[in-house]
Amino acid sequence: PTLAKYWENIRDGIELISFLSDESLREMGVDASLLSNSDYVKAAGIVEDAAYFDAQFFRINAREAEILDPQHRLFLETAWHALEDAGLDPSSNAGMIGVYGGCSESLYQQENLLNNQDALAAVGHYQALLGTGRDYLTTRVSYKLNLNGPSLTVQTGCSTSLVAVHLACQSLLGFQCDVALAGGASVGVPQKFGHLYQAGMIYSPDGHCRAFDAKAQGIVGGEGVGIVVLKRLDEALSDGNHIHAVIRGSAINNDGAFKVGYTAPSVDGQAEVIAMAQAVADVEPETITYIEAHGTATPLGDPVEIAALRNAFWAGTDKKGYCAIGSVKTNIGHADAAAGIAGLLKTVLALQHRQLPPSLHFETPNPELNLADSPFYVNTTLRDWPQGPTPRRAGVSSFGIGGTNAHIILEEAPPRSTTSASQS
Repeated sequence: PTLAKYWENIRDGIELISFLSDESLREMGVDASLLSNSDYVKAAGIVEDAAYFDAQFFRINAREAEILDPQHRLFLETAWHALEDAGLDPSSNAGMIGVYGGCSESLYQQENLLNNQDALAAVGHYQALLGTGRDYLTTRVSYKLNLNGPSLTVQTGCSTSLVAVHLACQSLLGFQCDVALAGGASVGVPQKFGHLYQAGMIYSPDGHCRAFDAKAQGIVGGEGVGIVVLKRLDEALSDGNHIHAVIRGSAINNDGAFKVGYTAPSVDGQAEVIAMAQAVADVEPETITYIEAHGTATPLGDPVEIAALRNAFWAGTDKKGYCAIGSVKTNIGHADAAAGIAGLLKTVLALQHRQLPPSLHFETPNPELNLADSPFYVNTTLRDWPQGPTPRRAGVSSFGIGGTNAHIILEEAPPRSTTSASQS
């Protein structure tokens, strides 16, 4: 429900996957034959209270609120909370504020509206489309909060929200806006559902995500909503803003055709985007001491990701075993369009608290990763994040099906001067 609770759960190594009863799944309409199937895994990461919405606050009438996809409702509320946390009032002279984000496919439209012809007839297909279509996620925020900067919906699969952050940074650097909101949302309908395990596919057989472990067999579905507020660093410093972390550099690319299939990851594509982000950030690999990985725990994905990281890092260092690595998917599952922002927020909080949180369900390294001959080790316990000769730095990865990759280099916030503090 809050960033503080999010950090507390991650810090304490808590798995936030719900294991669901047959009764609750039946209430959600899951077929009895599926419930009796031994390969049906009754687990998911679920956003609590997703149906609640303060429509009156946003001047939204009951009928409009009813047709709004929960992803749109929660993205709008989270945008407000993010601005509030940043101390920015959109009605004051905050400058041009842009909005960049994306969400998952609208299961709400499919399951609730299209199956309810009375409700659909009452509001009309056009209004239903406006309330559930991905295209209208960010522009509704701009409209309701009176934000005049660019408003852009991003869709790149699992990498959506981290790509949105990259594009927001580019907009700021190009002076297309003065402040940018960036993030993503992924909330399904019905929420309480599991998945059917199929050997060789991406889903876990037991509802646990075991990133980088020898027993890793895939992901579990997750949900989430997250948004960050971005501003050019020099202006944030001069305005006395509270800075949670600094984005030193970011990059996006696509794998292209040279991989085993459309849905498969690429060592070269991932290595290139990581190297590009490091070059943009103007940092040496050995100054990066944590990687928040995409970390899906799939038999193909984990080895590709470690190989790509190894290639990118070894272009600038031959040090081994110095950089911690983890995946928030082991805590919350794979949040699809919100997966990247989940990893980014985890890493920002780790930088703030100067602690490296544990990655869960790791016991024995997957031998295909050859971690011992790499710069990386999987961090399994909460530990202090030591200060080195440079500020603490981290990389955050997010890779989408279809090959659009994103990587961001984060750095801890600069010390606040007495002058800056007095201006806040």
